[in-house]
Amino acid sequence: MSENNNTLVRREDFHYFHRLRVRWAEVDMQKIVFNAHYLMYFDTAIADYWRAMALPYEEAMHSLGGDLYVRKATIDFRASARMDDVIDVGMKCARIGNSSIIFQGGLFRQDEFLVGCELVYVFADPATQTSKPVPAALRETLTAFEAGEPMRTVETGDWATLGEGASALRRAVFIEEQNIPKELEWDAHDAVVLHAVARNRLGQVIGTGRLLPAEDGVSHIGRMAVHRTLRSGGHGAAVVQALEDAARARGDREVALNAQRSAERFYARLGYAVHGQPFEEAGIAHIEMRRALR
Repeated sequence: MSENNNTLVRREDFHYFHRLRVRWAEVDMQKIVFNAHYLMYFDTAIADYWRAMALPYEEAMHSLGGDLYVRKATIDFRASARMDDVIDVGMKCARIGNSSIIFQGGLFRQDEFLVGCELVYVFADPATQTSKPVPAALRETLTAFEAGEPMRTVETGDWATLGEGASALRRAVFIEEQNIPKELEWDAHDAVVLHAVARNRLGQVIGTGRLLPAEDGVSHIGRMAVHRTLRSGGHGAAVVQALEDAARARGDREVALNAQRSAERFYARLGYAVHGQPFEEAGIAHIEMRRALR
């Protein structure tokens, strides 16, 4: 965006927004947001844009064989944000060239356009920082996201089919992140139960869970895990939904799960209710929760 560009920027130009509130530390002596902070706002929105595409940035770039480097950043100041304003930062991929990707941003206070931004990135080899063609998979993912297409698929199947991806994510979440002993993570159930994995458009596993056989009509969901950087993105809910559908299809009347207490509110939002008393498993506080299948 050049300073002579008078094109009206509207909220309707964007389908993705990142919301934030102006903090005291971001306001200058003029009692408005200091100009340099707007770049931080847009950069924060870009980071969330990748999460909205179900892409864990570092791992995604590694799998694509490159990384993105800022080539140019242009800010178009129209009006100022002030202390405590709630602002929405719209972001979209405007154009993909051979090795460059252009993002356009718009910062709004309700419907009022305050600041615009154009960010030019170059896809390059991290070792040499020389440009490379934008990979087809990244090009297709960006295009699909802007078109409003789903960024995630969920597949159910057996361990032989899904075990490699599911086990890698469970190892990262339970063994490495939560320090659960590996001998407690793996059991004989994996070989015989139904598994579900959520994948992004690069084929990376971003969520997983499993469904044990029913006892007296009550089945049990377990080993629920979502990639650390992509939580709160709906991926865990999609895995639970797939497992519930499988339980319902085989005639189960209720689904139970042992929720870590930190995830209790997540499952409550999905319709699960506490059943019984809290207990400890692998040194972590849990509570059983259940949901009737209709």
